[in-house]
Amino acid sequence: MKLKEITNIIEKWAPLEWAEDFDNVGLLIGDPSSIVNKAIITIDTLENVVDEAIENNCDLIISFHPIIFDGLKKVSNKNYVERVVTKAIKNNINIYAIHTNLDNHPEGVNYQISKYLELNKTKTLIPKTDIEGGMGMIGELNKAISEKDFLNFVKKTMKAKTIKHSAFLNKNIKNVAVLGGSGSFAIEDAIAAGADCFITADLKYHDYFKAENKILLLDIGHYESEQYTKELILNFLRKKIPKFACIISKSNTNPVNYF
Repeated sequence: MKLKEITNIIEKWAPLEWAEDFDNVGLLIGDPSSIVNKAIITIDTLENVVDEAIENNCDLIISFHPIIFDGLKKVSNKNYVERVVTKAIKNNINIYAIHTNLDNHPEGVNYQISKYLELNKTKTLIPKTDIEGGMGMIGELNKAISEKDFLNFVKKTMKAKTIKHSAFLNKNIKNVAVLGGSGSFAIEDAIAAGADCFITADLKYHDYFKAENKILLLDIGHYESEQYTKELILNFLRKKIPKFACIISKSNTNPVNYF
């Protein structure tokens, strides 16, 4: 298939205009008229992912996080971004990013998290006025459970090695808000929506004060909160283009380690 045919299908699903203004989504490296035979899906496009693409004869990398974000003034292999760009171009590998446009999708990143956490009656946490979706999602558990039981469930389900959290409120968890990636901006929205718990990532020290003894905040890790996005993209492509070969990257691109 031509690359443009594939990107057109993706962009009908998650339009580029749904992305946040600061983001850099779409075709980052490649020629829209080129023929592609196989795609590899990843959260991050790192050198090991490009190597994996080469080993698996993939000529397209579909990445959640864009490898080129702030722009490039030079490509001299001085950092990992420049090395990825160089290696991809040398090996005729196209790179496409689908990021906050999938965050804002009503059945996107946060819908996927909600499914894994078995939330019912889900709705968008911060709706957009100009599109159907928006940032974050809130839903209900089948039954209320204790805070510690819920943390154990989240830790196991989201494969989190550790969870940072605000003070326990000694009440059961029923209504849960989620926002994959950096979601501190949505704490007040989660409280206003009546969430007992808000699951996100990248919370800073002072963010925990915003809980105000009204909500339990969980920071499960950025990668951990978005890991199932690869499966989301794969399932879409297999359903929409069943004859196009797609695989999920096995490379670990989580830069955070725990001791």
